[in-house]
Amino acid sequence: MRYLFSVLFFFGTYTMLYAQQLTEKENGYFIQDSVLIPTRSGIDISAIVVRKKDSNRPLPVVLFYTTYNQGVNDAFFGKKSADKGYVGIVAYARGIRTDLKNYAPYENETTDIYGIIDWISKQSWCNGKVGMYGGSYTGYSQWAAVKNIHPALKTIVPQVAVMPGYDTPMENNVQMNLGLYWSHNNIYNKEPLSRGLPFEWFEKGIAFKDMDSLAGYRNPIFQKWLSHPDYDGYWQSMIPSPQEYAEIDIPILTTTGYYDGSQIGAIQYFKQHTKYNKNANHYLVIGPYDHWGAQRKPSKSLMGYEIDPVANIDMMNLAYQWLDYVLKNKPKPKLLKDKVNFEVMGENQWRHVSTLQSMNNDTLTLYLDNNLLVTNKPNKVGVLNQTLDFKDRKNQNNYYTPEIIFETLDVSNGLFFTSKVFEENFSINGSFTGELFAAINKKDMDISLALYEQMPDGKYFFLTRYIGRASYANNNTYRELLKPYTKTGIPFDNTRFVSKKISKGSRLVILLNINKHPFEIINYGSGKSVAEETINDANTPLQIKWYNDSYLKIPIMKK
Repeated sequence: MRYLFSVLFFFGTYTMLYAQQLTEKENGYFIQDSVLIPTRSGIDISAIVVRKKDSNRPLPVVLFYTTYNQGVNDAFFGKKSADKGYVGIVAYARGIRTDLKNYAPYENETTDIYGIIDWISKQSWCNGKVGMYGGSYTGYSQWAAVKNIHPALKTIVPQVAVMPGYDTPMENNVQMNLGLYWSHNNIYNKEPLSRGLPFEWFEKGIAFKDMDSLAGYRNPIFQKWLSHPDYDGYWQSMIPSPQEYAEIDIPILTTTGYYDGSQIGAIQYFKQHTKYNKNANHYLVIGPYDHWGAQRKPSKSLMGYEIDPVANIDMMNLAYQWLDYVLKNKPKPKLLKDKVNFEVMGENQWRHVSTLQSMNNDTLTLYLDNNLLVTNKPNKVGVLNQTLDFKDRKNQNNYYTPEIIFETLDVSNGLFFTSKVFEENFSINGSFTGELFAAINKKDMDISLALYEQMPDGKYFFLTRYIGRASYANNNTYRELLKPYTKTGIPFDNTRFVSKKISKGSRLVILLNINKHPFEIINYGSGKSVAEETINDANTPLQIKWYNDSYLKIPIMKK
């Protein structure tokens, strides 16, 4: 959460800085602000149109569609495109800069963007070619646009694209308080929420759905999202269907990062598109980046980790190289040597393969047996017991690591499993999967599973994490409560992608825990709607028996 706040602050500082730098060049642009673009809905879309004053012929257009209103700073994106030889358009989501009563996040992008592109394509300054780029919500909007592709839309560059209901505002059906902060700060533009608000909610033990009451009002967006805890038709309607994926035939470039909060959504778009369209012209670039670095210029020091020199690539420039390739017939970016392009942390090397499946030549299977990660399935049944008292607010169960590399690992009341020392180098490339077997005295729980490398010098390197609700493990569209005191399999496969060299002399470490902290919802296990549970639903402590036939499968590349 502390890292999220720094990203939001940095974004504002960054755009203001560029706005100041471009002021002296203002006379070189022809800028039309607050242009109202008509749509079939009858609700106009506000937009900024930026052209170079010396431009006297129709040009391809780059559309940057956003749900954020940064004021004068937004013209930066239009100017950037104009500087690159395009007409730059910044268009705002329905209701933004017009009438907020018409705003509904994620719900109108497909039809509205079609109308925006249709309007653009008919303007005298457009040569009939439109491309889109940008990250996060702007990345999502491009996938909404290709549900019904306008003929003038020739390519998209969805960077760190969120997938509503899949990775935000919940991940594997576990809600984050980001759902409240995002709309409060960015849409309603209210006085920023106190950083202490999540801690106040945690201490009071009130229902998650009442967190907005601590801010003194009822947040409609937060409440609507909480009313859809399943990955149901509400969420699914926002992204392409299998048939729509099959019909997406324009070239696409996706970028994301190992530490991008929207990574699982960004990669899921790639997986679904290449699954349903075997001829998909879709490239993926992923490296040691966070949500910011995978759409702009990455930091050389990411949460204390010095990224490899070859990973220091300006992702905005890469996006424009791609747009030039498609819209201006210029050479394809050199980095894109194959469909999947990933940087192996610690090797200072980019690798290029045709599919996600061809990234590896082996699988490392590890069983969770008596605080060890062992390669052979145990012959005898064994269990580890864990007890969690949700009424105890003096302690938290949390995987949180503010840095990627650190001296000691805070187990935080969880269970710690470690492998043997590896005798050869290898690399982890991809997302780990597996199945946990457990028996509990309640009906549900939210599981956290964090993966680390303990390096030869004893320091820990945070690799990736899984978070998920046990009752949705078999089907994220339907909740199936656990039977108390009954051994149950809890499969997981929707985990984060990472690529890292694991050095000879290292170990792998797993931290297994149950969520109890201020930054994600607390599942008390009563079986009621989790958003409505309070500390009064805690009753007796959660008691878990973890069985030693629980396992992980980690995709690896051996030399």
